Amino acid sequence: MSKSYSVQGAGLGLRKSFLKQLDNISHKIDFLEIAPENWVEVGGRDAYIFRSLTEQFPFVCHGLSLNLGGMAPLDEEFLKCIKKFIDTHNIQIYSEHLSYCADEGYLYDLLPIPFTEEAVKYVSSRIKRAQEIIGKRIAIENVSYYAAPGQELKEIEFIKSILEEADCELLVDINNIYVNSINHNYEAESFLKALPKERIAYSHIAGHYNEDIDLLVDTHGADVIDPVWSLLEKAYQYFGVFPTLLERDFNIPKFEKLLKEVEMIKSKQILNGW
Repeated sequence: MSKSYSVQGAGLGLRKSFLKQLDNISHKIDFLEIAPENWVEVGGRDAYIFRSLTEQFPFVCHGLSLNLGGMAPLDEEFLKCIKKFIDTHNIQIYSEHLSYCADEGYLYDLLPIPFTEEAVKYVSSRIKRAQEIIGKRIAIENVSYYAAPGQELKEIEFIKSILEEADCELLVDINNIYVNSINHNYEAESFLKALPKERIAYSHIAGHYNEDIDLLVDTHGADVIDPVWSLLEKAYQYFGVFPTLLERDFNIPKFEKLLKEVEMIKSKQILNGW
């Protein structure tokens, strides 16, 4: 039996610079994603435009600041704002990074949580509380990382343990799997196959920067490369077609070029039975 998803097809991460480009292209983009931190308190003309978009497109939210792995108390007031925002705009999914990003203040980076049993229990308890406040499951994203301090578990074991303990969903970042496989010398396809199909909510695909032959940096600032496209296609073959979104945050090309990558996602989905 095929799985039912909250959104369908091929999506694009929305940047404010794209707002004027979105007229008459609803047939090319199936859903949009935003960082809620950039929109929750927005008013005026941008709020009006955003409301018109949420009436045209399905939306998902991908958070930047929940700090699931951090030691500071969970920001429950922020989560209440997120819930109101989600309800107001009929946001289909709320996702966050499986990382920490704050200590006494925000660090403006996504840092790795130690792969330990203690961290599994700690992070899972915070995810459960977030889900209680929001009133629905959230999706956690497998992140890129460049060091693994205090590692007791393999990355795949850590992710699967949290998904089970917290009873949450998974945002599969295909590029992060590829980047981590090069940086930490594991087989990307084996990692992918070990993920639990039933937890997948949607996926990201993006480009990265080649710092060295054995060091890739996840930047969202380049075109998606062929090995990452191939890994996405393998994911569709293993799990069936799931919603997939293109991220591009830096070195943003002409909008028409972004649409070609969104169309590439769609072509691979169609080839694999969507």
